[in-house]
Amino acid sequence: MYLTLWESFFVVEDHILHTTQGLVNRAYVEELWELALSKIIAALRTHSSYCDNPDLVLDLKNLIVLFADTLQGYGFPVSQLFDMLLEMREQYGEILLKRWNITFRQVLDQDNYSPIPVSTDQEYKHYTSQFPLQDPELEKLPFPKKLPFSEFVPKVYCQLKEFIYACLKYSEDLHLSSTEVDDMIRKSTNLLLTRTLSHCLQYAIKKKNVGLAELVQVIINTTHLEQSCHFLEEFISNITNVPPDTANATKLYGTSTFKDARHAAEAEIYTSLNAKIDQFLQLADYDWMAAVQGGGTLDASDYLIDLIAFLRSTFSVFTNLPGKVAQTACMSACKHISTSLMQLLLDPEVRQISMGALHQLYTDVKECESEFPTFLLFIFTFLIQPCPPFLFPSLHAPSLSSSALLIFTSLLL
Repeated sequence: MYLTLWESFFVVEDHILHTTQGLVNRAYVEELWELALSKIIAALRTHSSYCDNPDLVLDLKNLIVLFADTLQGYGFPVSQLFDMLLEMREQYGEILLKRWNITFRQVLDQDNYSPIPVSTDQEYKHYTSQFPLQDPELEKLPFPKKLPFSEFVPKVYCQLKEFIYACLKYSEDLHLSSTEVDDMIRKSTNLLLTRTLSHCLQYAIKKKNVGLAELVQVIINTTHLEQSCHFLEEFISNITNVPPDTANATKLYGTSTFKDARHAAEAEIYTSLNAKIDQFLQLADYDWMAAVQGGGTLDASDYLIDLIAFLRSTFSVFTNLPGKVAQTACMSACKHISTSLMQLLLDPEVRQISMGALHQLYTDVKECESEFPTFLLFIFTFLIQPCPPFLFPSLHAPSLSSSALLIFTSLLL
């Protein structure tokens, strides 16, 4: 209504200027327009600054464009209005980022972080229409089968496209070149990727209730999203008609965003895995003065049996990870176990260690040694070395060899 009143006023003034003589002159109308334009722009800036709904900002933009185009048709200069619309574009972009921040968090919170099961070709095509999955080997597999990623991959990808469409809507009718529109959309999308989506992914990774299986799925998901970035490039080029290889064209930063999230998930896996190992190691209760058992073979400690069972289960999940990540996780776990067992052995509070205790520790380490060669990461080895008498006086009884100290080392292949 506000703009309509101004529009009507100046249309009437222009009509009087061109149909009468002596009532008004062009200088008067132009001066009046400049004065009114400054007040109009000030009022629009003030009121638009309170708007936090992108749809309302879009409606306001369309009204201003209609107002500007109408008065431009009557010869009034309206460049300041379009300059203001470009300023509002920044505000519109910030509002969009806030809305998509909520959307991304909802998507990540509601995800089950499990591969998507598909039972029919129709279901498979449904997901591949939402996300550009290209996996010939997966296509050949019979139904039912599972997509490698969870629901948040197609949902995030679709939301990225929706954001791009929302950016395009504001750019329409601003009399911008295709290159300018393309550049605006790409810069806004980069903000969405590097700021909004990146923070949401970090939030999902750092949540307290995220387990190792979920972190593994995050790595798989971000790998697929990273591989889809060139499809987003093509999508933007198709709607703006600007080739992606155009000189000075802004490139999307999606690759770095998803790499950063993946590296954060990898680091969290290593930390969480070691923390879980510590929980098992806290159950270790060695009797450092245990007597040597006569006859038979010793069994591995209960805590270690449980720990190895946990690692078997965990490492089976890691088979879905990129090779380097899975290898590093296994190496990290083995190194942590070896370091922790060494710390148990060399604990300052342990004044003496009997041969029976060493036999038990040896049995436990041999159990580890029998398990971890399958991962080709660490070898657990006991070496017999001369024993300092002030550390383990019980081992220097006359009946014992002077080389009775068992030293535990871990070697990286």
